[in-house]
Amino acid sequence: MAGNFLEEKCTLENYVDVVERCTFFDCKHQDLNDFFQNDAKAYYESLLGETYCFTLDEDPKIIIAEFTLSNDSVKTTHLPNARSKKVQKDIPRKKTMRSYPAVLIGRLGINGDFKRQGIGEQVMDFIKAWFTERSNKTGCRFIVVDAYNEPIPLTYYEKCGFVYLFSTEEQEKEYLTLDPEDKLSTRLMFFDLIALRNLGSIEA
Repeated sequence: MAGNFLEEKCTLENYVDVVERCTFFDCKHQDLNDFFQNDAKAYYESLLGETYCFTLDEDPKIIIAEFTLSNDSVKTTHLPNARSKKVQKDIPRKKTMRSYPAVLIGRLGINGDFKRQGIGEQVMDFIKAWFTERSNKTGCRFIVVDAYNEPIPLTYYEKCGFVYLFSTEEQEKEYLTLDPEDKLSTRLMFFDLIALRNLGSIEA
């Protein structure tokens, strides 16, 4: 697909402002569909998460992609030593802290009729840019996500440059105080935004 579909053919809007006019959003994942249809507005009203969507310019009733964001942090004191060092590897020693500001992608879905067109990567590029632009009003070092422990979402986040906060599922289960025999339904992953800020400085 030539160009950037979201930039050229879509408009970013707040989901609660447009949900009444839009048709049912189906990203072919039942849990995500249920959240956007039944819970996104309640999250907004409770100040727990803000949901945004890209609507199609030629038919504003169609939502192309949706994502929910909220504040979070990466707490290095809760990580194994090796993983803590990985998180802090590009942070000057005198700046190291026990926790670092982050934004959480609580949910992210792409309209099933528009998948496999690179839109997922475009959404992630937009979110990354949003939190490294000068207009961003708060410090944000990391993007974090509690990704479904399924091949498609894990591959997607890996492709977008995210790495696992814990190197193994066993470490993550221990952190979550789960029984070793329990199934891990999600995996914690993070992306360090400093790479983009440094890239922007070099290009400038």
